[in-house]
Amino acid sequence: MSADPQKKVFYALNMFDVVDVEKHLAYFSRLPEVAPQYGGRMVAFGRFRDSVVGDLAPRQVLFLVEWDSEEAFNSFRDDPELADLHPLREDGTASYIWQRFDGSDMSDRAGVSLDDVLAVLTP
Repeated sequence: MSADPQKKVFYALNMFDVVDVEKHLAYFSRLPEVAPQYGGRMVAFGRFRDSVVGDLAPRQVLFLVEWDSEEAFNSFRDDPELADLHPLREDGTASYIWQRFDGSDMSDRAGVSLDDVLAVLTP
């Protein structure tokens, strides 16, 4: 990712339940190698702990992928070379939530600034 603090990045939040461990593991065994080729980087992976607030039904797993841009994400999602990869994700999971978020690259900074917050809140 770029060291430019103003660079816009794109996040894909994935939350789901695992229904076929073999397919799920086949997908994730390839993802860390494949996603960077399209400008993606896994930044978080976790197992559900508990609900603090909200009305969304819990999912077992979440992972967050940072993409260089929406175009990078789309190239990963739509590349026919990966036609065998995406069904592993789809068939290995249930109750899948895949949401996309705009953000800014903070890889070279200590934290979120007011400018970062304002950029997200401004349409």
